[in-house]
Parts: sequence; structure tokens; C-alpha cells
Amino acid sequence: MDLDPEDLFRDDEDDPDNEFQGKDYAKELVVYLVDASPKMFSPISTLDDEKGESHFHIAVNCISQSLKSQIISRSYDEVAICFFNTSKKKNLQDLNGVFVFNVAEREDLDRPTARLIKEFDSIEETFAKAIGSQYGIISGSRENSLYNAIWVAQALLRKGSAKTTDKRMLLFTNNDDPFGDIRGATKADMIRTTLQRAKDAQDLGISIELLPLCQPEEEFSVSHFYADLIGLEDEELDQFITSAGEKLEDMKDDLRKRMFKKRKVRRITFLIVNGISIELNTYALVRPTLPGQITWLDSVTNVPLKTERSFICADTGALLEEPSKRVQLYKGENVKFSIEELTEIKRVSTGHLRLLGFKPLSCLKDYYNLRPSTFVFPSDDEILGSTCIFIALYRSMLRLRRFAVAFYGSSSHPQLVALVAQDEITSSCGQVEPPGMHMIYLPYSDDIRHVEELHADVGSVTPRATDDQVKKAIALMKRVDLKDFSVCQFANPALQRHYAVLQALALDEDEMPEVKDETLPDEQGMSRQGVVNALEEFKVSVYGENYDQEEMDALSSKTSSEAANKRKAIAESAVKECANYDWAELADSGKLKDLTVVELKYYLTAHNLPLTGKKDVLISRILTHLGK
Repeated sequence: MDLDPEDLFRDDEDDPDNEFQGKDYAKELVVYLVDASPKMFSPISTLDDEKGESHFHIAVNCISQSLKSQIISRSYDEVAICFFNTSKKKNLQDLNGVFVFNVAEREDLDRPTARLIKEFDSIEETFAKAIGSQYGIISGSRENSLYNAIWVAQALLRKGSAKTTDKRMLLFTNNDDPFGDIRGATKADMIRTTLQRAKDAQDLGISIELLPLCQPEEEFSVSHFYADLIGLEDEELDQFITSAGEKLEDMKDDLRKRMFKKRKVRRITFLIVNGISIELNTYALVRPTLPGQITWLDSVTNVPLKTERSFICADTGALLEEPSKRVQLYKGENVKFSIEELTEIKRVSTGHLRLLGFKPLSCLKDYYNLRPSTFVFPSDDEILGSTCIFIALYRSMLRLRRFAVAFYGSSSHPQLVALVAQDEITSSCGQVEPPGMHMIYLPYSDDIRHVEELHADVGSVTPRATDDQVKKAIALMKRVDLKDFSVCQFANPALQRHYAVLQALALDEDEMPEVKDETLPDEQGMSRQGVVNALEEFKVSVYGENYDQEEMDALSSKTSSEAANKRKAIAESAVKECANYDWAELADSGKLKDLTVVELKYYLTAHNLPLTGKKDVLISRILTHLGK
């Protein structure tokens, strides 16, 4: 039985290009609690005294954008939408003033669907008739719609363990004092029972987050009631409104992008010397974002297809079981391997991080990064004293300006890494960069490609830039300087368009959502007079005042045509010269090394192979092409 040689030593679950696989991230369960009292439907006054959109509209829009983002980025998370202060009721507890919004064929707390989003987008048009709005906390009545809403939300979040799921309630309201109209012992009793209900939920691992809405000229006073509900301390009150507002804007303007809920990749053991090891947590600070995997569907039933592999006997056509041995053809003979033998052959590394030694930072080149680095930080959960040992190494490496060289990787993908200490960076706003180490993935000698040396022709003049040209280039750079540049400002336009198309198809939208491409040049900025002048002065300093772009393009085209004809003539000549040699016989007899580099390049040129490298490299390339 013949097997693909490339597949012989590969496990089914191996994926060397995906270093972030192998860990399930915590599922998130969210209940959106939306205040539906009449005050939420009042138009917001603008600076021009014009009536704007209502707070209810803002809340609905935020939730809708979040659901659309979640379908793409966190499709495994589950959500529920619950309105309180409603005229009608719909909940399993049959409590007044609470309406759980849902669609057919979906549980109250479930993954978002296209139908849920489409019907929720039009909720404002039907809300008054289908659900209704009223104040659910009224003087002289014991009804408490906020208490009921937290109770219903807590019941919805019963599924899943707090250790494996993140449970949250997001509360949208513009009323900072829901019990403001109640007086006396009744008010105190209702506040006490509501706070106790919230505390019971928090004791079960459910976090309650407030997203306050208020008029431009008004202030939402958290201290009236909600500070106690969500557990804000005195020093946190001043910053709360700002942080809550930023969170609301993030939801309103959320990018369609994949979000990794947890940055911690895995826990590893760092073997320093015999008898000394520490525990580290690894974090992915940068992860490549790619479109989701394609799922093949049955053309009739639309059910996802499952891929299975079967072994068929080449002689009889009979269906065979998974072979206990695998075969590799080597020099005309079949070499058999058992599954256990293959596993042992591939076991190069134990998976631990093993220290090899230390080197000066000057030895570490910028281009040695094979992929984004991993951030490591100590943990005392399994090995006590890890933090102390890590700090001692960390401070010593900073003081001596050295990095650690270590060996790390899976059993089939071992890697050489550098551990570089990062000093803590703080500003007036707090911590900018945390203290710790970056694990940089180093290349092996096999991975390094040397730059080909280009030798100028004898008698030719090497181009040099004049002082004036350098001066003009500096002036241009200062004009086109990107102020406050950050890669966080740029979203992948191809990825955003991909998500926008998916959203339009899933929701049957007539038009595709507009996607802003931040990678396009700033035409307005580039057309400023200062930039135009600097660019023109630089061009004149390089090409002169009589430079004609069209003439240069025509000359360049003519030169390219002549170069192409010259290359074609060289290739034809090489083919003729190549035919004069018996390359197979030269390879078998080992006489390729007796040929000159020019003769070896006859073969390479005739077969359209690269010409770079020393003589040994050229011979190896020819032998590979001949299959020797």
C-alpha cells in the first residue's frame, strides 16, 4: 500500500501553521437588559435644540451591531434580550413588567441567528403595540420591574459552569434613580431586595455591567443607586461614566472582526537547570486574523458534510481498516513503521521550555522573528516560587542587557527561541507596557537566506545621492509624517469587506454595509500646498528641471523591450550549449564538479532555474532537478 510520503510522518491533528490551536476559549453568555420605560423613548435634545434619536433607539442599535459582530467573531457565544418596564410580560417566571424577546425555533438564551437580528432591527416599529411601555416601579405598589428583570436574567444564565463560561448582564437605562418616586420604608425595602437579588447573581459568577444613557446637558449620577448595584468603590465613581461611554461607543461602532476572548495561550514549564524549573503563562499579543473556514454543504439538504478517509486494497478493491503499519519507499524498498514507532521518531521535544544560555542583545537581529512573539509571565499556581525566580532572571537580563536562548516546541515542531526582557512602561494614564519577557521564535541555520551580492561592472559609476537630494528628502519626510501612528488605526479592508458581504447575504440586506478602507492614502492631506511643494522640490533635485515623465516612460518601455530580447537570446543560446552535454551521465559519475560555473548555468538557464548561489549550490540544484 502506497501512502503520500509527505503524509507519512504527519498526525491528523497536526497544523504547523496554527500555533494557537489546541485550546477552547471560554464561552460567553450575555443577557441584554433594556429599560423600556417611557423616558427611554423621549427624543434626545441636540445642541441646536433639535429633537434627535431616543435612548431606546441607541440601545437597540448598539445591541444590533453587537449581535452582527458576534455572529462572525464569537458564533459560539449565547445571548438573550430582555426588556423591563413593559406593559406586557413574557418570561418563564411569569413576572410582571419583563418581556424576553425571541423568535421561533430558538431558545431564550441561545446563539444569535439571522432571523433574530432581522426582527430585532424592526423592534421599534412594533414595540408599542406588541410589548408596550410603562413605569414598572410605581408609588403605592409593591411591583419592582428591575428586581424582576434581574431575577429573569439570572434564571436565563443558569446554564454552564462559571469556571468555563463568562456570564454577564448588560443594563441599558437613562434613569439614574429608579426608586426616586417611592418614599419611606417601602423605598428602603425595595432597594434592599433589589441589591440583594443583584448580589445573589454576582455570587453565582454573573457580572452586572451598567451602560448609562443621559441627555447632553444632564449627568447620570451613579451614586444614587447603581454604584451599590454593580459594586463601585468611591475611587471608581469618577472614572465610571467615561469608561461606560467608551464601552457604548465601542459597541455602536464595532468593527466586524474576530475577537479572541482570552489572550492566554497555554501554561508551560521553564527548565532552567537540573532541579530548578518555573511555571510560565504564555499570551498572544498579536494573532493573524483570517476569514472563517469554508464549510461544505449538501446541495439538497444544506447539511454540513463530514470528510472521512477510507483505505482500499489496490488488488481486490476491498475496504480495509486503518493500517497498523505505514510504509515509506526508500531506494526501491518498502520500509515499514508501526504507529508507535512513528510517534517515537517524531518525539524531538518534550514540550517544555529549556534554557540553553545567555547572549548579549546585540547578537539578536531584528529580522530573526519567524512569527509574532509570545509574551510570557510567571505563575505560582503549580510551582511555588516561580515568580521570585522569574523576577531575578528578568532584572538581571535588563541590567546586563542580555537575552536568554532556549529550546521550545511541540514533539513534532521544535523551535529555538529567544527570551527578551521588557521593562515596564508607565504614563500619567497608567501602565502602557507590562513587565515580562517576549519569546521570539528564532530561525535555524536551514531557514536563513543570504542576500545575493551584486557586483558593478568594471568602469561603471556607483550612483550616489547628493547632499541637496538628501536634504530635500528629509524635508519631504517631515511633511508626510504620520502623527500618532499606530497599527491599531488600520483594519484589514479585505477582511472587513468579506464580513460585510457575509452580513448582507445572511440578513438579506439590499445593500452591502459601507466599508471604510483606512489604508488608502490621504488625498486631501497629500494635496496640501506644503506637501506638493516639498514633493516637487525633491523631484527636481533628483531628475532636474527639464524632466519629462511621458518621455521617460517611453524610454523605459523601450529599454524593457530591449532587455527582454536580450534575455530571450541568452536563453536560446543556453539551450543550444546545454544540448552538448550528457547531464545524466555527468551527474551519475560525479563529474559535475569538474565543469565551470558558466557551463553549469547553461543547464540552469535552459530549464528556467535560479542562477544564484555558489558552485556547490548550483550543482545541488541540477541534481535535484535531475532527480538524483
